[in-house]
Amino acid sequence: MQLLKTGNIDRYIDLARGRGEADLLLRNVRLVNVLSGEIHLADVAIAEGLFLGFGDYSAREVVEGEGRYLVPGLIEGHIHIESSQILPSEFARLAAARGTAAVVADPHEIANVMGVDGVEFMLAASCGLPVSFFFMVPSCVPTTVMETAGAVIDAAAVAALLEKYPDRLLGLAEVMNFPGVINRNPETMAKIAAAGGGIIDGHAPQLSGLDLNSYIMAGPGSDHEATTLDEAREKLRLGMHLMLREGSREHNLDDLLPIINRYNSANCSLVSDDRHVLDLLHRGHLDYSIRKAIAGGLAPIVAVQMATINPARYFGLKGRGAVAPGYRADCLLLDDLESFTISQVFLAGRPFDEKDFVAPQLPLPGNTVSVAGLSEESFVISAVGEKIKVIGIVPGQLVTREIIVAPKFEQNYAVADPKRDLSKLAVIERHQGSGRIGLGFVQGLGLERGALAGTVAHDSHNLIVAGTSDADMLLVARVVKEMGGGLAVVADGRIMGRLPLPVAGLMSVEKAETTAAALKSLQDQAALLGAVNDPFMTLSFLALPVIPSLKLTDRGLVDVDKFSLTDLWLN
Repeated sequence: MQLLKTGNIDRYIDLARGRGEADLLLRNVRLVNVLSGEIHLADVAIAEGLFLGFGDYSAREVVEGEGRYLVPGLIEGHIHIESSQILPSEFARLAAARGTAAVVADPHEIANVMGVDGVEFMLAASCGLPVSFFFMVPSCVPTTVMETAGAVIDAAAVAALLEKYPDRLLGLAEVMNFPGVINRNPETMAKIAAAGGGIIDGHAPQLSGLDLNSYIMAGPGSDHEATTLDEAREKLRLGMHLMLREGSREHNLDDLLPIINRYNSANCSLVSDDRHVLDLLHRGHLDYSIRKAIAGGLAPIVAVQMATINPARYFGLKGRGAVAPGYRADCLLLDDLESFTISQVFLAGRPFDEKDFVAPQLPLPGNTVSVAGLSEESFVISAVGEKIKVIGIVPGQLVTREIIVAPKFEQNYAVADPKRDLSKLAVIERHQGSGRIGLGFVQGLGLERGALAGTVAHDSHNLIVAGTSDADMLLVARVVKEMGGGLAVVADGRIMGRLPLPVAGLMSVEKAETTAAALKSLQDQAALLGAVNDPFMTLSFLALPVIPSLKLTDRGLVDVDKFSLTDLWLN
């Protein structure tokens, strides 16, 4: 990741001394210096995509800063691009307009559908774009043995990928199987060993005490799953790099901000984890998180450090994340620092509007949705007791609660009960056409009638369906199957909206604005059925069996606290 080419060092030395013309001079700016921790006036020179330094330079082009703030290009330290539901080229276009210059992504969404082919698709689809894309090798494909994924990436594949793409694969992505780590599962430990002592991201929600010590000892060095101050404090004390997450579904920033102080902020970064296309268009990317952090009381320069130099140093991104000689000339001019109002973005020393975000030409994956024959009987839940375990949604969080209720019975079947906000939930295996279906109930989705479905269902991305009637659940499942993956809404036997996601059932091939408009229309239709805000993002995490407390997979209900399958019916 060395930015200076050895043969050009003499030329860069001369340019930095002012012997020759720079390409660009940003004159009279107030530099937010993330290295010295101060804001100072500067004239900043750029040549051949790198910062030369500060001073009185001659340049072919001059941009008058007029006292505006200059900050380094922003760096995303943990995100799943697939969750934006757009291709990397479109993600880059939207994120770059908001100041993002580099991204460290975990492609485990598409990897759980397509395996190594999915990782290589993301590498190819992001190659040569103005935003620099780096990736971590997925560690959990499949995530657990309690679900069915579309592929397997074993320790040998991890090692092979790291060897094949050393400049773009930085290490091992979030190790979600923390029980496998602390119990020294051979395959899990082999994947950690395959990382060769490099960067290993963690994922350890609510893990504490001696178990957390053991997990960290194995290698994971970061965590983005802290939701409370006590959890964040313990992880910082034990040396983890704390990633404060603010995504489309996961809103942890406000709760964790009080933990940040002048002594520990260098060990903290702002990340998104998941941010869908509507948020990218209308709220922004890391610029939104920075604004929110500043509004929450964080010093502006600290907030900027947490989205620039801090992730750059954690991931070893040499020459990134600051404005200084030899660093890549990614930066943005702000009209105002506290509101983080962006005036202009520069990527590798050139304005954003000069950059080309056209997607690389490559073949798209074929249809990845294989669902066996379905009927209304597929969704029937026979009564075998008096009370059931229900997944309780916690607004704004990925964690869920276990709720014990007596369901509504019709004849000898447990059915949805909209009056108590109890929707039926189904996860249908869609990789092997096995016909396997996990059935349960969820409270908090808000559905008063109809059904929702999608092939975005973390992390194995089976077909997830929620509804108030078996007939509508069958219809919406069939709609998604026929699209080859995507999202859909139906009610009373009528299709109300659909969004095709033909790339692994996760991403659209359309422009971001087109995809966003379709998603917004779906959300509006779901709202007419009483659904909560952003119901598809909420739905997508109800199948994630590594986030407490209760989730549903194609193999059944999962008690995440015990990390095992559990019966739907009490006793």
